[in-house]
Amino acid sequence: MSIKVTLRDSVKEFDSPVTFMDIAKSISEGLARTTLCAVADGETHDLYQTLDHDAVVEFKGFESTEGKHTLRHSASHVMAQAVKRLFPQAKLAIGPAIENGFYYDFDLDKGFTQEDLTAIEAEMKKIVKENLKIERFELPREEAVKFMEEKGESYKVELINDLPEDAAISFYRQGEFVDLCAGPHVPSTGAVKAFKITSTAGAYWRGSEKNKMLTRIYATAFTKKAEMEEYLAQVEAAKKRDHNKLGRELELFTTSEVIGQGLPILLPKGARVIQVLQRFVEDEEQRRGWLLTKTPFMAKSDLYKISGHWDHYKDGMFVLGDEEKDKEVYALRPMTCPFQYQAYLNRARSYRDLPLRYNETSTLFRNEASGEMHGLIRVRQFTISEGHLMCTPDQLEGEFKSCLELAIYMLQTVGLYEDVSYRFSQWDPNDREKYIGTPEQWDEAQGAMKKILDHLEIPYKIGVGEAAFYGPKFDIQIKNVYGKEDTLITIQIDQMLAKQFDMVYTDKDGQKKNPYIIHRTSIGCYERTLALLIEKYAGAFPTWLAPIQVKILPISERHLDYAAELNKKFMNLGIRSEYDDRSEKIGYKIREAQLEKVPYMLLVGDKEVEAGTVSVRSRKDGEKGAMSVDDFISMIQEEIETKAR
Repeated sequence: MSIKVTLRDSVKEFDSPVTFMDIAKSISEGLARTTLCAVADGETHDLYQTLDHDAVVEFKGFESTEGKHTLRHSASHVMAQAVKRLFPQAKLAIGPAIENGFYYDFDLDKGFTQEDLTAIEAEMKKIVKENLKIERFELPREEAVKFMEEKGESYKVELINDLPEDAAISFYRQGEFVDLCAGPHVPSTGAVKAFKITSTAGAYWRGSEKNKMLTRIYATAFTKKAEMEEYLAQVEAAKKRDHNKLGRELELFTTSEVIGQGLPILLPKGARVIQVLQRFVEDEEQRRGWLLTKTPFMAKSDLYKISGHWDHYKDGMFVLGDEEKDKEVYALRPMTCPFQYQAYLNRARSYRDLPLRYNETSTLFRNEASGEMHGLIRVRQFTISEGHLMCTPDQLEGEFKSCLELAIYMLQTVGLYEDVSYRFSQWDPNDREKYIGTPEQWDEAQGAMKKILDHLEIPYKIGVGEAAFYGPKFDIQIKNVYGKEDTLITIQIDQMLAKQFDMVYTDKDGQKKNPYIIHRTSIGCYERTLALLIEKYAGAFPTWLAPIQVKILPISERHLDYAAELNKKFMNLGIRSEYDDRSEKIGYKIREAQLEKVPYMLLVGDKEVEAGTVSVRSRKDGEKGAMSVDDFISMIQEEIETKAR
């Protein structure tokens, strides 16, 4: 039996089935030493798995996504083994590799102290030094269940029972430790050269509040200690920009346990930044032909049943009432589209009315899982720059392009454009219950979007299964300071909901037709955008966005009247100004203003009062010296009007 292995720049033949490790060694010993896993025809494997058919093979080191995932998944097993050695009563849940590291969830009667974590790390080092071979084996379902039951691992039993009937049930053994796992893994524990436990947190089993709260240990792993130390230094730097920390310190927002998780309170400074953004967005949308609507925050279940949200999104909604008991059941809106469709249906439409563009600054409500909450990035109540555009098929590409141009303009203006990536979110035909419509309709909608994106030469990755239940999406993605990716802006093509709501227009030929609908945001969720801006600028917003643009600092009490006069003048001109009237030394006032990250400090003393000037300190440029009040006003107004960064 001959096995043909196609490599990147050569082809090798073997007389019989061969392990990936042997293939790597046949190329070079160096490759075998640095390789962590192999990819054969797109599927990732352990190096000691056997290849018994012709295949295209790639070997992956730590520089690759597959290599990082393999090493870190193996490190999670090392950590679980260490925990079981130190805390035999702990039950194992799940321990996947994630971006930049890994975690493992444990069911233990007590939480892990710092001393516990130090002991776990020490035990992990012992396991790595033992260089235990990591071996894969499979068991039939009944034997697998019995095997885990005998170990008292109830979470693993549940996972086995949830696997498809035809699934291979695989385990990995390293020394005395065995875990249910699909793999792949590195050949031995000795490959985990550098690792660090970074934090702990609570996590509900399977992310549901109905399940038990487990203890999650986060960690990271690398093949080189120097790389790990560089990464940890980056994490420490990121913590200083973390909006959840910095936003509270700068008094932009806060939270309250008696109000609830995922329901942040915007303090005056944070509310002001969002107000500036909203005014900017609404004015720009109006200039581009969008018509403002204001729709209710809730509706009867009837509306959501027509749209399909009741069947496909109900678990993510806040429902008011009980269908079995109440005559009418309401729900807070998770999105605005069904409401704006009623504006379209207000009267008969013809092709002359199209494109029809509705925009709204919408407050939405989504019942996010408790474990998903994070500062302002993922919340349960938020405000979004939402819009829905009804158009004819021949208008679709031009209108989609205009929506994208609007989004890019917004990103460029606020300074986030350089940080985004793009995803073409498609449906998963193997998960039919998640979506409405026929395969033909999905092919048509996705084909239309692909044609537009390719024509516009937009670089994107494909996200199968990430589409909305009614249509494909073009998602503009962005990462927070820790590398966690979220959607910032989305543009969707929808040819299904118009039919659901009987939305029609009379075409040139006199026929009634359903319009295409484009769902879009222009700057996304304002709370999320604020969070990202805090992290982008480390709280030092550009002048046009800064909640306080000018801080006037009188040197002594005799300069207070002049400071108050200047403050009133600036406020009347729309410049956001404050003056510090405290009986504090000027050095203290300057330090306080610096900590508040105010763009401009104006020091006023005897000379300034006498000459009618101000002594200007710029956050960006430092000392600018004495300047007439009118010159300073002209300078800052130009900076605000041009939205300079």
